[in-house]
Amino acid sequence: MKRLSSLALLAAGIVAGAAGTYWYAHRDEPMPIHAATEPAAHDEMSEGENGERKILYYRNPMGLPDTSPVPKKDSMGMDYIPVYADEVDDSDTVKVSLAKIQRSGVKTETVGLKALSREVRGVGTVEHDESTLWVVTVRSDGYIEDLFVNKAGAHVKTSDPMFRFYSPQIQLAQVDLLVSLRTQGRTGFNRDVRGAIQKLRNLDVPQERIDEVIETKENVRTLDWPAPASGHVIEKNVLKGQFVEAGEELFRIADNSHVWVIAEVAEADIADVKVGTPVTVTLRAFPNDPHEGKVTFIYPHMRTMETRTVSVRIELPNPDGSMKPGMYADVVLRPDADAPDVMAVPSNAVIDSGTRKIVLIAKGEDRFEPREVSIGRIGSGFIEVIDGLEEGEEVVISATFLIDAESKLKAALEAFNQGARE
Repeated sequence: MKRLSSLALLAAGIVAGAAGTYWYAHRDEPMPIHAATEPAAHDEMSEGENGERKILYYRNPMGLPDTSPVPKKDSMGMDYIPVYADEVDDSDTVKVSLAKIQRSGVKTETVGLKALSREVRGVGTVEHDESTLWVVTVRSDGYIEDLFVNKAGAHVKTSDPMFRFYSPQIQLAQVDLLVSLRTQGRTGFNRDVRGAIQKLRNLDVPQERIDEVIETKENVRTLDWPAPASGHVIEKNVLKGQFVEAGEELFRIADNSHVWVIAEVAEADIADVKVGTPVTVTLRAFPNDPHEGKVTFIYPHMRTMETRTVSVRIELPNPDGSMKPGMYADVVLRPDADAPDVMAVPSNAVIDSGTRKIVLIAKGEDRFEPREVSIGRIGSGFIEVIDGLEEGEEVVISATFLIDAESKLKAALEAFNQGARE
């Protein structure tokens, strides 16, 4: 037993001696360090030494200002994204890899002059042209002995008889004229005759009836009252045999060969609408038959406080009577129809941050410059740029969200790094 223990001690001594001899022989050589847990980081960070792209750090995949010198994952298990040395510079531009550009479909368009054709839309209603409305009334008391127009909607022409009227006051005026005619001199109408004629005119007796009395020397009892204008009877307020008073409205006539369309324009758009603004009116009853016109009047007050709209008038010919009062119409106003061309970019080129308007300028070599601009009118899918761009520059019109995210990330990282240095 003692012999076995002695042999074990001898073997251990030989091994220890050999190890000590090896250490003494290599004591001046540096020992290699092997990263057991981060081989990927060592390999990627060493790529710069072999002439390949050098990784500076890894950034948060969600755009947060968090960097790492080695590969890692975020709380959602997403890999951090490497940032290469050739992607970082000190300028205001943002560099996006060609692969990202191709995947995201980044497109650009040249800045130039465009014709903006903004459309303001509203809803309108066909109404009677107020200048063609007529009220049929009498200027003396009397009786309606007969009705020739006995229903609303009837069409009448100028001078067509509408009703037969008996008025004691007109009878007396005709008697005065007959008496004056008998006593006048041979040289023509005297003052009394002219006065009697004027009295009949004041009672709205037609000139034809006055001439008839002068010619026949008879006091005709009734008068067939003529229509004052052509049009449709839109109101009838009298019956056969009715007693009517002077000034009472008996009929209302409208000439619908010319109508108005009263359109409602939102308060926010009314500043762009002027008298003369071109308009397209499309009746909902006839969607394939648009009518072209112009704004002829802008009403000086809001229609109601609830709708917050302003009424504008469009006057249109209606020879066939297809536009009937009360019909609804869709109205498109074009306030920029005659405006000169302006510097403009597509609407999707402008990024609205809420406080600023940004466009992305393509600078070549996959680099983009975010630039603040001042905008004006909007129309036809374009936005007027008042300040911030030059004609001929290239602006990004698609995948702007990608480059904007890169820009915001760069700014955040710069602020983060600056805070770390301070």
